[in-house]
Amino acid sequence: MTLQKTGHIILIEDELSLQNLIRINLEAEGYSVSVFSEGNQAIQNIHEIILKDLVILDVMLPQISGLQICEKIREISSVPILFLSAKGTTSDRIEGLKKGGTDYLVKPFDLEELLLKINILLSSKKEKAIVNRYIIDEKVIDFNTYEVLNKEEKILTTLSKKEIELLQLFINNNGKVISRNEILDKIWGINQYPTSRTIDNFVLTFRKLFEKDSKSPMFFHSVRGVGYKFTNA
Repeated sequence: MTLQKTGHIILIEDELSLQNLIRINLEAEGYSVSVFSEGNQAIQNIHEIILKDLVILDVMLPQISGLQICEKIREISSVPILFLSAKGTTSDRIEGLKKGGTDYLVKPFDLEELLLKINILLSSKKEKAIVNRYIIDEKVIDFNTYEVLNKEEKILTTLSKKEIELLQLFINNNGKVISRNEILDKIWGINQYPTSRTIDNFVLTFRKLFEKDSKSPMFFHSVRGVGYKFTNA
């Protein structure tokens, strides 16, 4: 019996036949796969991409190249990136690795080699890739410094450790409802006893900071009787 693999892989590839071949084989191995065919589409969904386990990235894409997408990802995340490219010279490989690629595979390639490289990259990934920065409505959260900056890199405020931890929890559960009890358990732990009003105050702070209209939030939503849902496309 073959052991099924786990992990969510992003495939960014515009050649439909190759896209389908890779996706079908990855799903047969047990991986979850999300597919993007265009560079602009990938950039628009970059916040979702960086939360997954591995990115397979074609170098030559319409609109925005794979190299440019890699640079954008590397500004905010260390998620493993495996380049696929018909450009296979030594200088091409070096350029891909310099842009932030983790590995590089030349087309046409052997499917078994692709699966082996994926397995190695995911096996060496001891924990989920670290997201160093995250953008909400042109405001940048720097998780290393706890600072929130505008698009000109001017510091707007510095957050507390608990505020940063709560933001990370929301981001990692983008689009999902999180109960107040779950938030209390994961952020404060079972030995501390803050009230649910504490969470409400934190979310109120986030709305004032990130929402254009804090009374009609686009990102930090209240779910009556349950908790909160963060959504950022």
